[in-house]
Amino acid sequence: MNSQTFRAFGSRNYRLYFTGQSISLLGTWMQKTAVSWVIYSTTNSKLMLGVSVFATLFPSALLTSIGGVVSDRYDRYRVLLLTQVLSMIQAILLTAVVYFRADAVWTIIGLSVLLGLINGFDVPARQSLVYELVDNKDDLPNAVALNSSMVNLSKLIGPALAGLVIESWGEVACFGLNAISFIAVLSTLLMIKLPTFTPRPHPKNILGELIEGFAYAKNTESIRFILSRLALTSLLVLPFTTLMPVYAKDIFHGTASTFGLIDSAIGLGAFIGALYLASLKPTTNLNNVLAINTFVFGAGLILFSHAPWYPLALVLIAVGAFGMMSQVTITNTLLQTQSAPVMRGRVISLFVMANAGMQPLGSLLVGTLSEHIGVQNTVLIQGLLALGIGAFHVRHLRLARRPKPVVQPAPAAVQEATLTV
Repeated sequence: MNSQTFRAFGSRNYRLYFTGQSISLLGTWMQKTAVSWVIYSTTNSKLMLGVSVFATLFPSALLTSIGGVVSDRYDRYRVLLLTQVLSMIQAILLTAVVYFRADAVWTIIGLSVLLGLINGFDVPARQSLVYELVDNKDDLPNAVALNSSMVNLSKLIGPALAGLVIESWGEVACFGLNAISFIAVLSTLLMIKLPTFTPRPHPKNILGELIEGFAYAKNTESIRFILSRLALTSLLVLPFTTLMPVYAKDIFHGTASTFGLIDSAIGLGAFIGALYLASLKPTTNLNNVLAINTFVFGAGLILFSHAPWYPLALVLIAVGAFGMMSQVTITNTLLQTQSAPVMRGRVISLFVMANAGMQPLGSLLVGTLSEHIGVQNTVLIQGLLALGIGAFHVRHLRLARRPKPVVQPAPAAVQEATLTV
């Protein structure tokens, strides 16, 4: 870390946002850990683990494109306030369901679907609002990296805390604490002061603007490549986290605390990775960092997959998570800095689709594959695929750096002959 690591905190609005989100995300990761543990403990099915992840992420992916349009058309700040209130209500309902009937698996999955629908509007508004919260726009990459450090510090502490809470007071306490955590984020959001929102004319309807966003991403080569790369990673590699309860219970013969520590090791590696990204100089080539860290990600998964000793496995998965951090954080930064302001919400919605839309499909794929070839071999294959994506990225960078052929103007005599034909 250096003096540049926390420069985005110079903006009051961003400080408030960061504080509230930090507390709320701690509860979110506790709830996420508890849901996975309840599902696997009740069903003992790896496939159901994939279904539970699918239930949250896929509805979000379906609606996020519309959420991006809403974020570009309306006041992002008010959209975020509304989605946070709805998320709090979902957490309260989940607490009540688990309190009265902890084995109501399909009800829990149904409420996970509800959260996914809310997130379809929440994530584009929350991600694109960061640009408005930072006074100095040069600090945007730093703010995005700090956001990632916030998420991963929550992931570091939340699952470990969830494991202790589950063993001491039961799963319902995790869900209740998450509901309470929304008080913090709503309080800090209400303290944020932004310029009065001025609606701009929208000659196109929502569908027209949605199509416009897709066309913009398709025709902008740099954005198209970044989104395609993220989609591949999210489908084939990032769903490795779905299998962590199996590692905890079946591979290392542990308890909820064992699972919490594995998730915390992932959070620690990702948190260190996020701080590393936040400390980078503004002139750093993020594409190069992304390519290198993809290889780190793959190597970490390969070494972790068949690690025979639990403490060693924690270290190796943390190394992999360090590389994993760049996959989403740098992609987010590149998209926010390279997209036009009027398109930012829609581009971020495509970012969410590439990430959240592919991960649930990947979770189903990983859950099914692990039933046939085993959990450890599945994670090994995912590590090898990460190395392949890293090689694909390096090739793309080399092609982009090649000088493009210069078309020489035709000689005057040839031009004259052409004109006279």
